[in-house]
Amino acid sequence: MVVGPKKEDTLNRNVEVQGGGQSYGVRADGEIEGNAYEPMGNPGVNHWQATYINRDGLQDRGNIFFAAVEMTRMPMVITDPRQPDNPIVFCNGAFLDLTQYKEDDVVGRNCRLLQGPQTDRRTVDEVRKAVAEQRAVAVDILNYKADGTPFWNALFIGPIFDQDGQLLYFFASQMDITERRTSQESHLQAQKMEAIGQLTAGMAHDFNNLLQVINGNLEVALISLEKPDAARAALERAQRAAMRAGKLTQQLLTFARKQRLEPKAVNINTLVVEFSEMLVRTLGDKVDLRLDLRPGLPLCHLDPTHLEMALLNVLINARDAMPDGGQVTVGTAIVRGEERIRRHDLAPGTYVDLCVVDKGIGMPPEVLQRATEPFFTTKGPGTGLGLAMVHGFVQQSHGRLEIDSKPGEGTTVRMIFPVADNGQDGAGTDPDQDTTTPEADAMAGSRPSVLVVEDNDDVRELAESVLGMAGYSVLAAASGEKALDLLREGARVDLLFTDVIMPGGMSGLQLVDEARQLRPRLPVLVTTGYMDELPGRGQGQRLNILAKPYKHGDLLERVEAALGKEV
Repeated sequence: MVVGPKKEDTLNRNVEVQGGGQSYGVRADGEIEGNAYEPMGNPGVNHWQATYINRDGLQDRGNIFFAAVEMTRMPMVITDPRQPDNPIVFCNGAFLDLTQYKEDDVVGRNCRLLQGPQTDRRTVDEVRKAVAEQRAVAVDILNYKADGTPFWNALFIGPIFDQDGQLLYFFASQMDITERRTSQESHLQAQKMEAIGQLTAGMAHDFNNLLQVINGNLEVALISLEKPDAARAALERAQRAAMRAGKLTQQLLTFARKQRLEPKAVNINTLVVEFSEMLVRTLGDKVDLRLDLRPGLPLCHLDPTHLEMALLNVLINARDAMPDGGQVTVGTAIVRGEERIRRHDLAPGTYVDLCVVDKGIGMPPEVLQRATEPFFTTKGPGTGLGLAMVHGFVQQSHGRLEIDSKPGEGTTVRMIFPVADNGQDGAGTDPDQDTTTPEADAMAGSRPSVLVVEDNDDVRELAESVLGMAGYSVLAAASGEKALDLLREGARVDLLFTDVIMPGGMSGLQLVDEARQLRPRLPVLVTTGYMDELPGRGQGQRLNILAKPYKHGDLLERVEAALGKEV
């Protein structure tokens, strides 16, 4: 959605006079564009976005222009903001055909009668703001016909003033673009399915290799039990492959925007400077790294580790685009102001732009269009996950990724993030530690008891082994229902450690809610590798979350923290 200039600005612009001075208006000159539908397929220049008339009233309907309005297939409406609730005072026959309302059901009512349950409230708020400011507005909005049928409406609203600049009416033209929107969504779905196919094939290939390494080395270790050094070496190789598999999973989840982030208040300038030594080593001797950092940069709420990896991926691409060497510039800037925000298609607010510019070979349009697809790469060796991961991270951080590139001229990659005080709630904010002291137990002085809930037998037995070797008393349950039975039976449990996703029954989140009903002071630690805005679930309490795959040390450290005491 885009709005036109302020009323004060239109008064100072050149106007076009029609009808010997009966009316005059301000041309759009391409300003009212954005995501609104253009019937001619090109930016509007000559149509008016604000109109001034010298004679008020809707009763003079005996001229060719009124006949044209009634004859056109373009739905049109006029509202009167001088009356309470800005009611419709005129609609043409095409509007009645579009909405299936009768004229008596429309005239005298506010245009909100077209809104329905799925109408985007933010879009409505922006339209209301433009109307309150007496500005033109163009927007695509989901409206509803009289029988409840939804349709996508390409809506243009413009103000009509008298010669003294007093607001008289609003004029709205509309167009049913449901077919176009459906076609777009079908195309996007087809692209998504193609990407999923590529993702599945690439993931299967990489994981088959990793599983071969893991299983093969475990077989070697079993055969070499009488040779401790050989068995240890084989187990270490298997462990390294397993960690690489875990890293690949994290990259895939980041691409899918389901990877848990742990945002912090980050000064991007500071992060770039501190990370620059690693960046210089990555770029090598042939590529010069230049920093152009804007002083006084506001803080952003980001996961610093993922931001470093995103920056590293972009710089690796820049290095590979300059096989003979060259210069790469990493710059930062503040993005604010209505014009710049509109140019980048951002919501109102202040943003920080982290920009990487290279003078490499660039990308042709057909490559640029697919640059963020998973497993798409023009390099010989390479997974094609780099920019896909960057795109997923930026999107999950409520930012925007922009890539501009021309063959022979180089590439510019922008990662634009909202500043920390823009009111964004990062998906995956730091969980509050639940440091509730465990309930008193008759076995004071003994090791705490942990209830492990996990539907996968191997994962559950592994957690039992790790906790048992650390001296904990361990209870185990293969489902949420069995865990609740243990709690109801009065089993001693000092900490509930549960998986989140357990198909076929009660989820971990439901278990947490039920457990806190039974034992409000019971500390909880949950684990999963597939998270989407989990914090805040569970009777409004923040969750303490351990991401899969986790190391033994991470599990023990988080268990100790959740119990709130040295063990």
